[in-house]
Amino acid sequence: MKLYTYFRSSAAYRVRIALNLKGIAHEMSAVNLLKAEQTSEQYTNKNSQGLLPALETEQGVLAQSLAILEWLEETHTETPLLPSDAWQKAQVRSFCYAIACDIHPIDNLRVLKYLSSELNVDDEQKNAWYRHWVIEGFKKIENLITGDKFCFGDKPTLADACLIPQVFNALRFNVDMSQFPKIDAVYKHCNTVQAFIDAAPENQFDAA
Repeated sequence: MKLYTYFRSSAAYRVRIALNLKGIAHEMSAVNLLKAEQTSEQYTNKNSQGLLPALETEQGVLAQSLAILEWLEETHTETPLLPSDAWQKAQVRSFCYAIACDIHPIDNLRVLKYLSSELNVDDEQKNAWYRHWVIEGFKKIENLITGDKFCFGDKPTLADACLIPQVFNALRFNVDMSQFPKIDAVYKHCNTVQAFIDAAPENQFDAA
């Protein structure tokens, strides 16, 4: 497998965590978002969506991080990242969607660049936008967390794979995490687990 990634891409970060937790051998290929390499013909020939991440497999190239996570879960079952109980599984998926569908899309690089280049928003206003929507999103998911070390139960799930990258970015934009003690506790614990450490942006080969 080959993962097309960028060290600070939240969506690619999710997949790196899952690959590490499952112990799946893979190589990585860097696609620099700041240089718009995701729009290059070389990359869009593999992933026509022109977004990160993409996972190249023997069957072809799969895009969209949640689809990749679900595929990995279904094809590499030795280390499950979803509970076996259907209701608990739905709770984890709901948490993941709250991050990947509600929080992340309005705070990603494309949106922030549009605010700056097309709407002439200055950096202070852009950062305020980011913090507002992350804080609003975190308010919604803080009380969904039922675990002490991980989001749900005593083992990592896809919820943790989605949460940790979003918190990493929140901290980059100076979001005060003390107002979200459950999220903060999970973030701090996960970052003591080797699979999460190895997936962290600062530990990537393309980290600037």
